[in-house]
Amino acid sequence: MTESDSGTAATLRIAQSPEADALLGRSPLAALVGMLLDQQVPMEWAFTGPYTLAERMGADDLDAGRIAAYDPDAFTGLFTAKPALHRYPASMAQRVQQLCQFLVAEYDGDASAVWRDAATGGELLKRLNALPGFGKQKAQIFLALLGKRFGVRPKGWREAAGPYGEAGSHRSVADITGPESLAEVRAYKQEAKAAAKAAAKTTKTAKTTKTTAKKTTTTRAAGKSGGTTSEK
Repeated sequence: MTESDSGTAATLRIAQSPEADALLGRSPLAALVGMLLDQQVPMEWAFTGPYTLAERMGADDLDAGRIAAYDPDAFTGLFTAKPALHRYPASMAQRVQQLCQFLVAEYDGDASAVWRDAATGGELLKRLNALPGFGKQKAQIFLALLGKRFGVRPKGWREAAGPYGEAGSHRSVADITGPESLAEVRAYKQEAKAAAKAAAKTTKTAKTTKTTAKKTTTTRAAGKSGGTTSEK
């Protein structure tokens, strides 16, 4: 069971579904899988995925050992069955299975072992970053989720989580406590995406201008060179 610092199952409001959120709050593996699925789809869709997957497997929780040993094609079928569990169901099915295979090999299938005895935030970040499908950003967000919602707070956890660990922020799923905060996090993500797009456009324009200027300079130089030769 995933427990908060009060010793009870954590109460989450990420999936915006009582059943799906309850599973995330009590199942370490469900929380990890939800985080893995959280890309290129709405957050609610991603974090409802573990609950829907458990239902399709005929269980009330996810089991890393069972998923790791599942026939790959059949497991993909669980993701692609309508309604699909993700925008890219086949690819994400493979990633979830790889995650579970890693957990079986490195942590005896116990997802909570990834963070249970981590002495520092830096150590926990390193462990999360080593998980298949978890880059630095995803690892930092999940670290923040563990600290803010589950009470998993090794020394230096906020610093290790980077900006996602900041108190009072609304940057990621770690900051969602209900519909209002979900809207705030979504607004922040949209603003960040727009800013990144604008920055990329500015960079592209600058490169184009630089290239054009370089070509103009080269053309002028070639023209002067040609003129001198003609005079000779």
